[in-house]
Amino acid sequence: MKIYKIISLLFVALLLTVSACDTIVEEEFLKNTTDVAGVELIATQSTPGGNKITLDLVTPGINGYWDYNLGKALTDKVTFIYPIPGTATFTFTGTLGAEFFSKTIDVQIDQLDNALDQDWYDLVSEDTAAGKTWVFDGGPNPDGRMWWFMSAPGSTDNAWSLWWNAGGDCCPPGDAAGKMHFDLDGAANFTHYGDASSSASELGSFVLDVANQTLTVSGAKMLGSDAGNADGVYSIVELTEDKMVLYLSNSETYGTGWTFVFVPE
Repeated sequence: MKIYKIISLLFVALLLTVSACDTIVEEEFLKNTTDVAGVELIATQSTPGGNKITLDLVTPGINGYWDYNLGKALTDKVTFIYPIPGTATFTFTGTLGAEFFSKTIDVQIDQLDNALDQDWYDLVSEDTAAGKTWVFDGGPNPDGRMWWFMSAPGSTDNAWSLWWNAGGDCCPPGDAAGKMHFDLDGAANFTHYGDASSSASELGSFVLDVANQTLTVSGAKMLGSDAGNADGVYSIVELTEDKMVLYLSNSETYGTGWTFVFVPE
């Protein structure tokens, strides 16, 4: 009988010990503060139809960022000068609390009444709708000059560190006699021509990031894409009315840098 009582006491003590070790967890669940329809976006222009635009998220309790096509702003409110006439669609992406969402707002731009950054005019000309055509500053046959060459990877500081003068010495790209055209006729249009003929064209788009000095092309090949990347982000080493030097920091094909030197057609 005594042994039975002792065993019972030990069993109760064990239960109490295990219960004391259990962690009390208070579960918290994220909740939406509103729905997508309740998210209010406002766009204002400094002048009616003008190209200086302020985008504002006015609904409290929402976090996210603006994609204004020229870049992204990690803030509820952003002001910028837009370079493209016509209807522009801007996107806010954020969280309602328990889920992510995206919502757009359209703005009609009828006039470029605020001057663009000079880089835009250098790239597409003062006549932004007509645009501008660029070609290699050399070639199309090997000519000893540096206009399409392998360079050290990693940084624009290495853009002129010649590793192999492919275009100048022996091996120009397949589109060495081609050209590329940039314009802002209703959109940021990029057109690649494999040769001098307008029939061998491929239409894409581009983004000029003035603040970070990058040029991104998509939907069509960059002129000289035999360097390893058909499209993508290129660092701007130099951009003037008469010359454009782009740098690919890491070729997908060669694992090196690559430098492109262009002049207006």
